[in-house]
Amino acid sequence: MLYRFKSKAGADVVMLADSGDAVLHLLGRDPAPQGILELAALPGLIQAMEAGVAADEARFQRAVDAAKAAGEPAPRRQGVSLRQRAWPLHELMQRSLKEGVDVVWGV
Repeated sequence: MLYRFKSKAGADVVMLADSGDAVLHLLGRDPAPQGILELAALPGLIQAMEAGVAADEARFQRAVDAAKAAGEPAPRRQGVSLRQRAWPLHELMQRSLKEGVDVVWGV
């Protein structure tokens, strides 16, 4: 399944199912084939996304610090980071907030 997030404020953001599910969980939403991120909720959703990305980066940094403290090589991120996956939607949400429109998917 693909997620295609749409808004009148910008270009569509397309994510594969795993990435889309992860981002929706970050926003406190259950993955669903259709949905809406309403304008009134966007400020809180943007903050939730930023906090989730920051927490993910902090977890990885703790793993790097623990490896260095143990004299082991620092771990490397496998694949694309959560920040890289989430940020296009984050930007669309910010633009939508500025222009006063919702973000939808599956419609």
